[in-house]
Amino acid sequence: MEKIKLEILGLSPSSSQTGSFALVLGEEYGPRRLPIIIGMFEAQAIAIEIEKIEPNRPMTHDLFKSFARTFHYSVSEISITDIKEGVFFAKIHCSDGIKDTFVDARPSDAIAIGLRFNVPIYTYENVLSEAGISINETGKEDLLEDLEEEVKPQKTFGELLKENPVEVLNNMLKEALENEEYEKAAKIRDEIDRRN
Repeated sequence: MEKIKLEILGLSPSSSQTGSFALVLGEEYGPRRLPIIIGMFEAQAIAIEIEKIEPNRPMTHDLFKSFARTFHYSVSEISITDIKEGVFFAKIHCSDGIKDTFVDARPSDAIAIGLRFNVPIYTYENVLSEAGISINETGKEDLLEDLEEEVKPQKTFGELLKENPVEVLNNMLKEALENEEYEKAAKIRDEIDRRN
């Protein structure tokens, strides 16, 4: 099956799901867009790498890169392989120079890792046919308006925090503390304090 190369077009808060983000991928040299709803922490991991922000301590995806490099594995590409009942599936193509391995992953994690290895992102016709949106299609005005609303310039973590309700921020704070991401936790705490 022929692979179709994708590029990241935008990442913004989802208007349909609170606390989620829309990652919009575009077909290279084509009119189709592939919007994928991802979680806040995955969105942060992608945004941090796109903006080349250096966290004080390695994030999970940075740890994966260090681990892979330590054991002489490289990543050559990311593939969004399938969609079933609205859920996307992806694979990370790894190699140690002798053996190729395909690791199952969520698309958000695969893309965050792919960005760290600076590798291309691909999908297949069946995925784009089922979940893609063509900017040339007629009769999908509402869907296109939603997509255009989702494709906005990338925002900083601080800006992303301002757009979430306090309940979501409290959950984010708890998760950041559990993961020992104290710098992130401090930013979340400051945003909560600012609202009180």
